[in-house]
Amino acid sequence: QTRQATQAAALFDAVDVAARSADNARMGQAFADLKAKYAGTVQAGQAGLTLAKAMQGAGNADGAKEALAWVAEQSSDEGLKALAKLRLAGVLMDQKNYDEALKQLSGSFPPEFSSVVADRKGDVLALQEKRPEAIAEYTKAYKGFEDSVEYRRLVEIKLNALGGTLQGVTVAAAATATPAESK
Repeated sequence: QTRQATQAAALFDAVDVAARSADNARMGQAFADLKAKYAGTVQAGQAGLTLAKAMQGAGNADGAKEALAWVAEQSSDEGLKALAKLRLAGVLMDQKNYDEALKQLSGSFPPEFSSVVADRKGDVLALQEKRPEAIAEYTKAYKGFEDSVEYRRLVEIKLNALGGTLQGVTVAAAATATPAESK
């Protein structure tokens, strides 16, 4: 088991080094070896995310989709699966494949991802011009993040842009109210 983990880590390192040096052939080969020999390891999922990021950065959206789909379906780690689905939905959104993006976001996710998933669903729905549904998802995301989480501010901006409300108060009005008006 230790030997397997060491070999999987070495292959992950090869993917990472190849990604940083933009060596697509070496990166693809190392990931293929990792999938073939150590598909059940966390390193395989991490390598898939690394490969997808490099592919997307190089303008190869189809290669990124393929790597993300593999991680979303095959990773042994639920967190990596969730990240892969979220990122895959983002790639699909960029390609204007909104229905497929929503499909990626409709599966099961670990509870700690629920707010981020709701935010991403809101993004897709907003792009589809489904304003009420987008507002509902953004509201769910907003309420799911703690006050101290900076991401919550981004969701608030999105709600504001759509004219959404939180607890019966328009986000725009709450954000622009002066202290005297708040009393």
